[in-house]
Amino acid sequence: MKTANLQIPAPGGDVGKVFATYPAPARKLLLAIRGMLYETADSLPEAGRITETLKWGEPAYLTSAPKSGTTIRLAWSPKRPDSAGIFVNCQTTLLDEWRTLYGETLDLVGNRELRLPLGAPLPADPIRHCLAMALTYHQRKPAQ
Repeated sequence: MKTANLQIPAPGGDVGKVFATYPAPARKLLLAIRGMLYETADSLPEAGRITETLKWGEPAYLTSAPKSGTTIRLAWSPKRPDSAGIFVNCQTTLLDEWRTLYGETLDLVGNRELRLPLGAPLPADPIRHCLAMALTYHQRKPAQ
């Protein structure tokens, strides 16, 4: 159930320090995506509580109670200074699902990255949908 006055906390501790190291355009984009992630999770009761931490030195978001989704990481790298990325576990089928839905709209790289150019308009609706799919991945995936 969506909360009317969702207050998204500023990233704190080590996560805040990592965001502070990113150049301003990357930080602005990734903080906007972070806000979308919290808003999307808030609109999905099945996603439960989000835990913010670092994985591989990058801000990471987990659905810890319940474990409804896969980890989502947000990152910028000096190796690709003109873009930032949303990363998911490479063992999921998410990138294949996203390609089916948004292959012509989003830059989907390999089996784990949704790459976004800095300075370009953010495709908000597809991003929110991709975040929702990641936040509920374990609830949606077929039994093996």
